[in-house]
Amino acid sequence: MTPELTIRPATVDDWSHIFPFWSRIVASGQSYAYPTDLDSDGARALWMEQAPGRTVVAVDGSRVVGTAKMGPNRPGRGAHIATASFMVDPDCGLRGVGLALGEEMVAWARARGYAGIQFNAVVETNQRAVGLWRSLGFEIIGTVPGAFMHPQHGPVGLHVMFLPLD
Repeated sequence: MTPELTIRPATVDDWSHIFPFWSRIVASGQSYAYPTDLDSDGARALWMEQAPGRTVVAVDGSRVVGTAKMGPNRPGRGAHIATASFMVDPDCGLRGVGLALGEEMVAWARARGYAGIQFNAVVETNQRAVGLWRSLGFEIIGTVPGAFMHPQHGPVGLHVMFLPLD
């Protein structure tokens, strides 16, 4: 992580900086199953979390270079387990943005007393993400075969990854 990189809560004004790389990442079809035809308003409704969740941005100087959303994995009886999603601007040219966002999310979940963190759908061909989450202690606890239609590889698995916090 560069010394200039800060992570802070996302504001309404940040969306205009998030959406350009958010939409490029979704359109690439490599890592998210979101609809590729979402406009800015539809994407914002999916990404910008409301309490008890939160959305953060990673900022290098004044440039938004990444974002993460986090909150309870399920409502009610599943709310003791957190979940999150992450995006890093492919053009940011920085190393460590994803790691910094991941560390922030884990610290946030611990501070709020979550028992663990579950990632529901990590595309198995996204080795950078799989490696990053493993480096933070997450384990693959299952894989749903063929659950993601990858544009180059066809149907690939979605990993469920878990980090116990208790």
